[in-house]
Order: sequence, then structure tokens, then C-alpha cells
Amino acid sequence: MKPLDDRTASDTLVLNGDARMERLTEIMARLRAPDGCPWDREQDFASIAPYTMEEAAEVADAIARNDMPDLRDELGDLLLQVVYHAQMADESGHFALPDVIRAICDKMVRRHPHVFADAPGRDATEQTVDWERIKAEERAASDKGERRTLDGVALGLPALTRAVKLQNRAARVGFDWPEVGDVLDKLQEESAELVEARDTLTHDDQVEEFGDLMFVMANLARHLKIDPEAALRGANAKFERRFRWIEDALAAEGSHVNQSDLAQMDALWNLAKAEERKSPS
Repeated sequence: MKPLDDRTASDTLVLNGDARMERLTEIMARLRAPDGCPWDREQDFASIAPYTMEEAAEVADAIARNDMPDLRDELGDLLLQVVYHAQMADESGHFALPDVIRAICDKMVRRHPHVFADAPGRDATEQTVDWERIKAEERAASDKGERRTLDGVALGLPALTRAVKLQNRAARVGFDWPEVGDVLDKLQEESAELVEARDTLTHDDQVEEFGDLMFVMANLARHLKIDPEAALRGANAKFERRFRWIEDALAAEGSHVNQSDLAQMDALWNLAKAEERKSPS
């Protein structure tokens, strides 16, 4: 494919703007103006960051539910977060939204030389290796000084996701279990330590041992090529679905979970599992 010219359609968007993006940035600037919204004026990067993470999670939730109208709305909410951070950065003289767009355009072109330059074609696996190599070169060439292996893994990531990313970084330099069986052995070891901590150690020790167990679970997910966040979301959804089945079953009998006991609810849970097995998936 022909390399992109210096002035592409995406760069034109950065320089000239799209009317809808201009309107969104104008709305955000108005909200942050001295006579704008008091709540919006008081916010900073740290206070808005949790909302950014929440909106990204709601995008993932809409995708999991295959709800396209909701996905459209949630993507808009996430886009607003980008505009919000860019507006605050612009006010501080750091950068503006066009700089953000230009930077990601440049990065995507740079990291896809097989598409935008003359590099040979790659399959998905080879492209992943190239992507990581180019990222490493970018880090080495940055002005942030010498980086350690685990630097740059965002602290704000969900803990399970961050654990996998840290483990992937360590694996690149050979610090990794060679086989899944080794991870399972470690899982048994950490489980035993948690049992011991429950009986003999302080609560802080129990927290530490539980964290170790979760870290090994993330490692097991990585070796099995499972996204632990997606797996846990699936388990959450299954729990919700089956518990609602229990509530519906009790309601059909004129009862309620508050009027039931564990034995009755557990029996209904098993019925819910059996009904799911009978249903086509």
C-alpha cells in the first residue's frame, strides 16, 4: 500500500476539525469556562480519571450485551472523557485535542509498517511480535531516560489485567513458567498458604496471601490464553442470571429470598444450572 502523504485526511481533521467534534470541544470549553458549570470547573485529571475508567467499562459491558444502541451512547460518553482531559491539558498549556489525534494517527502508521510502508506482510502472530518490538524501540528512544522491564504498565488498569501485563513483560526476558503444569503447582502452593493464613495469621497476612493467589490465577489465565477480566465478567453474569432464576422461582411460589433459607436456595440454584444445560447455547 502506498505510504500516507504528509497531509492525510486524518491530519486534515486534526488541523481543520470536523463540525461535530468542534461542537463537542466547544461544549466542553463552555462547561469549563469561568461562568460555566461549577462542578466541571472544579475537576482535574485525578478526579476525572475514575469516570474515564468507568466509561470504558460501560463500553465493554455494552459490547458483552451486544447492545448496539447502548454501545453508541457509551462510546460517546468515552469520547467525552478524551475531550475533557484534552480541554484541561489545553488550559494548562500542555497540549490540545488536535495534538492527541495527531499523536495517535502517527503512532498507528508507525506501528503498522506492513500496511503504510514497504515492510513485508505479516500474519497476526508476527504482527504482535513486531508491535511489541516497535513499542520497545519507542520507549528506548523516548526522553524519559532508561526504562526498566516493568515500567510503563499503567497503575490505573484493573488489577487482574495489570497482573497479566506485568507477567507478559517479565516473560519477554525469560522470567516465566515454561509449562501450565508449573503454574498449577504454584496455584496449589498459594492455596495452601492461604488456608494456613486463615487459621494462624493476621488479617493483613491473609490479604497478602489472597493477593498472591489472585496473581497466580492471572498467570494461569495468561498461559491458557484467557482474558481473566472477561472470564470473571462471564462468571458474574452467570451468577446474576442464576440468582434471578432463584428469585423468579420463589416468586412463582408466592415467596421471596428473604423468606427462604440457604438449603432451599441452593436446591433452586442446582435447578437453574440444570435448566441452563438443557437450553441450547
